Amino acid sequence: MHTRFLSAVLAGTVIFLLSACTEAPQKPATETKAAAEASKPAEPVAAQTAFFEMYKPARAWAKDIAPLSLVSGEIPGFKNTDGKAAMWTAVFVSPSLRQARTLTYAIADHAPDIHKGVDIGGVEGWSGDTQKSQSFLIAEFGVNSDAAFKTASGKADAWLKKHPDMPVSMALGKTSGFSGPVWYIQWGTKKLGYAAYVNATTGDLVK
Repeated sequence: MHTRFLSAVLAGTVIFLLSACTEAPQKPATETKAAAEASKPAEPVAAQTAFFEMYKPARAWAKDIAPLSLVSGEIPGFKNTDGKAAMWTAVFVSPSLRQARTLTYAIADHAPDIHKGVDIGGVEGWSGDTQKSQSFLIAEFGVNSDAAFKTASGKADAWLKKHPDMPVSMALGKTSGFSGPVWYIQWGTKKLGYAAYVNATTGDLVK
Protein backbone atom coordinates (compact mmCIF):
# COMPACT_ATOMS: atom_id res chain seq x y z
CA MET A 1 0.00 0.00 0.00
CA HIS A 2 2.71 2.43 0.94
CA THR A 3 4.52 1.74 -2.35
CA ARG A 4 1.36 2.31 -4.43
CA PHE A 5 0.51 5.51 -2.50
CA LEU A 6 4.05 6.89 -2.93
CA SER A 7 3.99 6.10 -6.66
CA ALA A 8 0.67 7.91 -7.08
CA VAL A 9 1.97 10.97 -5.23
CA LEU A 10 5.13 11.09 -7.33
CA ALA A 11 3.16 10.70 -10.55
CA GLY A 12 0.83 13.55 -9.58
CA THR A 13 3.77 15.78 -8.69
CA VAL A 14 5.45 15.15 -12.06
CA ILE A 15 2.23 15.93 -13.94
CA PHE A 16 1.80 19.19 -11.96
CA LEU A 17 5.39 20.28 -12.64
CA LEU A 18 5.14 19.48 -16.35
CA SER A 19 1.88 21.41 -16.71
CA ALA A 20 3.35 24.38 -14.83
CA CYS A 21 6.38 24.43 -17.11
CA THR A 22 4.28 24.39 -20.29
CA GLU A 23 2.03 27.33 -19.33
CA ALA A 24 2.81 30.50 -21.29
CA PRO A 25 4.32 33.21 -19.08
CA GLN A 26 2.00 36.12 -18.46
CA LYS A 27 3.21 39.49 -19.75
CA PRO A 28 3.02 42.44 -17.37
CA ALA A 29 -0.01 44.67 -17.92
CA THR A 30 2.23 47.58 -18.91
CA GLU A 31 3.88 45.55 -21.68
CA THR A 32 0.50 44.38 -22.97
CA LYS A 33 -0.84 47.93 -23.05
CA ALA A 34 2.30 49.23 -24.79
CA ALA A 35 2.06 46.50 -27.43
CA ALA A 36 -1.60 47.33 -28.04
CA GLU A 37 -0.79 51.03 -28.44
CA ALA A 38 2.05 50.25 -30.85
CA SER A 39 -0.21 48.09 -33.00
CA LYS A 40 -2.81 50.84 -33.45
CA PRO A 41 -2.83 52.46 -36.89
CA ALA A 42 -1.39 55.98 -36.94
CA GLU A 43 -3.95 58.77 -36.84
CA PRO A 44 -3.73 62.57 -37.28
CA VAL A 45 -3.25 64.47 -34.01
CA ALA A 46 -4.33 67.82 -32.64
CA ALA A 47 -1.72 70.56 -32.56
CA GLN A 48 -0.89 70.57 -28.85
CA THR A 49 0.05 66.87 -28.93
CA ALA A 50 2.68 67.57 -31.58
CA PHE A 51 3.69 70.94 -30.12
CA PHE A 52 4.71 69.63 -26.71
CA GLU A 53 6.61 66.72 -28.26
CA MET A 54 8.64 69.30 -30.20
CA TYR A 55 8.94 71.63 -27.23
CA LYS A 56 11.05 69.12 -25.26
CA PRO A 57 14.05 68.99 -27.62
CA ALA A 58 13.63 72.67 -28.51
CA ARG A 59 14.06 73.68 -24.87
CA ALA A 60 17.14 71.48 -24.62
CA TRP A 61 18.58 73.69 -27.37
CA ALA A 62 17.73 76.99 -25.63
CA LYS A 63 16.09 77.62 -22.27
CA ASP A 64 14.45 80.90 -23.31
CA ILE A 65 12.65 79.57 -26.41
CA ALA A 66 9.36 81.05 -27.54
CA PRO A 67 7.07 79.73 -30.29
CA LEU A 68 6.89 81.77 -33.47
CA SER A 69 4.56 79.62 -35.58
CA LEU A 70 2.85 76.24 -35.82
CA VAL A 71 1.50 74.98 -39.16
CA SER A 72 -0.38 71.84 -40.18
CA GLY A 73 1.04 69.59 -42.88
CA GLU A 74 0.01 66.54 -44.86
CA ILE A 75 1.39 63.04 -45.35
CA PRO A 76 0.25 60.96 -48.34
CA GLY A 77 -2.11 58.21 -47.22
CA PHE A 78 -3.56 60.20 -44.31
CA LYS A 79 -6.43 62.66 -44.27
CA ASN A 80 -6.32 65.71 -42.07
CA THR A 81 -9.72 66.19 -40.48
CA ASP A 82 -11.51 68.04 -37.68
CA GLY A 83 -8.51 70.20 -36.84
CA LYS A 84 -6.09 67.28 -36.63
CA ALA A 85 -3.12 66.76 -38.94
CA ALA A 86 -0.67 64.02 -39.85
CA MET A 87 2.22 66.46 -39.56
CA TRP A 88 2.91 69.72 -37.75
CA THR A 89 5.80 72.14 -38.22
CA ALA A 90 6.86 74.54 -35.47
CA VAL A 91 9.36 77.37 -35.42
CA PHE A 92 10.91 78.27 -32.07
CA VAL A 93 13.08 81.31 -31.45
CA SER A 94 15.64 82.19 -28.80
CA PRO A 95 15.82 85.93 -28.01
CA SER A 96 19.15 85.53 -26.20
CA LEU A 97 20.79 83.65 -29.07
CA ARG A 98 19.00 85.62 -31.78
CA GLN A 99 18.37 82.32 -33.50
CA ALA A 100 15.46 80.27 -34.79
CA ARG A 101 14.96 76.54 -35.21
CA THR A 102 12.36 74.56 -37.16
CA LEU A 103 11.04 71.24 -35.88
CA THR A 104 8.51 68.84 -37.35
CA TYR A 105 6.35 66.15 -35.83
CA ALA A 106 4.96 63.39 -38.07
CA ILE A 107 2.77 60.40 -37.28
CA ALA A 108 4.46 58.23 -39.93
CA ASP A 109 7.46 57.99 -42.24
CA HIS A 110 7.25 58.98 -45.88
CA ALA A 111 10.37 58.88 -48.00
CA PRO A 112 12.48 60.78 -48.57
CA ASP A 113 11.92 63.75 -46.27
CA ILE A 114 9.29 62.90 -43.66
CA HIS A 115 10.34 60.97 -40.58
CA LYS A 116 8.05 59.61 -37.88
CA GLY A 117 8.27 61.46 -34.57
CA VAL A 118 10.21 64.67 -34.01
CA ASP A 119 12.70 65.90 -36.60
CA ILE A 120 14.97 68.78 -35.59
CA GLY A 121 16.14 71.23 -38.22
CA GLY A 122 19.24 73.38 -38.26
CA VAL A 123 19.77 76.72 -36.56
CA GLU A 124 19.11 79.95 -38.45
CA GLY A 125 19.58 83.58 -37.60
CA TRP A 126 16.62 85.52 -36.21
CA SER A 127 16.54 89.31 -36.05
CA GLY A 128 13.61 89.55 -33.66
CA ASP A 129 9.88 90.25 -33.86
CA THR A 130 8.43 92.15 -36.80
CA GLN A 131 4.96 93.51 -37.50
CA LYS A 132 4.12 90.43 -39.57
CA SER A 133 5.70 87.79 -37.34
CA GLN A 134 5.94 87.91 -33.56
CA SER A 135 6.81 85.33 -30.95
CA PHE A 136 4.32 84.60 -28.18
CA LEU A 137 4.12 83.00 -24.76
CA ILE A 138 3.39 79.29 -24.45
CA ALA A 139 0.80 80.19 -21.79
CA GLU A 140 -1.12 82.06 -24.52
CA PHE A 141 -1.54 78.84 -26.51
CA GLY A 142 -4.56 77.53 -24.62
CA VAL A 143 -6.91 76.57 -27.46
CA ASN A 144 -6.08 73.38 -29.32
CA SER A 145 -6.46 73.06 -33.09
CA ASP A 146 -9.51 70.79 -32.96
CA ALA A 147 -11.39 73.26 -30.76
CA ALA A 148 -10.42 76.18 -33.03
CA PHE A 149 -11.51 74.18 -36.08
CA LYS A 150 -14.90 73.48 -34.56
CA THR A 151 -15.45 77.18 -33.84
CA ALA A 152 -14.32 78.22 -37.32
CA SER A 153 -16.47 75.53 -38.96
CA GLY A 154 -19.53 76.99 -37.28
CA LYS A 155 -18.85 80.33 -38.92
CA ALA A 156 -18.07 78.75 -42.30
CA ASP A 157 -21.03 76.35 -42.21
CA ALA A 158 -23.05 77.93 -45.04
CA TRP A 159 -20.01 78.15 -47.32
CA LEU A 160 -18.89 74.60 -46.53
CA LYS A 161 -22.32 73.22 -47.47
CA LYS A 162 -21.87 74.72 -50.94
CA HIS A 163 -18.22 73.60 -51.16
CA PRO A 164 -17.93 70.20 -49.45
CA ASP A 165 -14.68 68.25 -49.14
CA MET A 166 -12.44 71.28 -49.57
CA PRO A 167 -8.87 70.85 -48.28
CA VAL A 168 -8.11 72.76 -45.09
CA SER A 169 -4.92 74.15 -43.58
CA MET A 170 -4.27 75.62 -40.15
CA ALA A 171 -1.61 78.00 -38.90
CA LEU A 172 -0.94 79.47 -35.47
CA GLY A 173 0.90 82.77 -35.18
CA LYS A 174 0.86 86.37 -34.06
CA THR A 175 1.16 89.71 -35.84
CA SER A 176 1.01 93.27 -34.65
CA GLY A 177 -2.67 93.33 -35.57
CA PHE A 178 -3.56 90.92 -32.76
CA SER A 179 -3.08 91.13 -29.01
CA GLY A 180 -2.10 87.46 -28.87
CA PRO A 181 -1.66 84.38 -31.06
CA VAL A 182 -4.50 83.39 -33.37
CA TRP A 183 -5.46 80.34 -35.38
CA TYR A 184 -5.84 80.96 -39.11
CA ILE A 185 -8.07 78.31 -40.70
CA GLN A 186 -8.22 78.25 -44.49
CA TRP A 187 -10.50 76.07 -46.60
CA GLY A 188 -9.63 75.85 -50.28
CA THR A 189 -7.37 78.62 -51.58
CA LYS A 190 -7.20 82.38 -51.13
CA LYS A 191 -8.80 82.81 -54.56
CA LEU A 192 -11.51 80.21 -54.02
CA GLY A 193 -11.87 79.53 -50.35
CA TYR A 194 -12.99 80.62 -46.93
CA ALA A 195 -10.88 81.73 -43.99
CA ALA A 196 -11.52 82.35 -40.31
CA TYR A 197 -9.46 83.55 -37.36
CA VAL A 198 -9.82 82.13 -33.85
CA ASN A 199 -8.17 83.57 -30.76
CA ALA A 200 -5.72 80.89 -29.53
CA THR A 201 -6.09 81.99 -25.91
CA THR A 202 -9.84 82.51 -25.52
CA GLY A 203 -11.22 80.41 -28.36
CA ASP A 204 -13.35 83.30 -29.65
CA LEU A 205 -13.77 84.16 -33.29
CA VAL A 206 -11.70 87.16 -34.32
CA LYS A 207 -13.55 89.65 -36.52
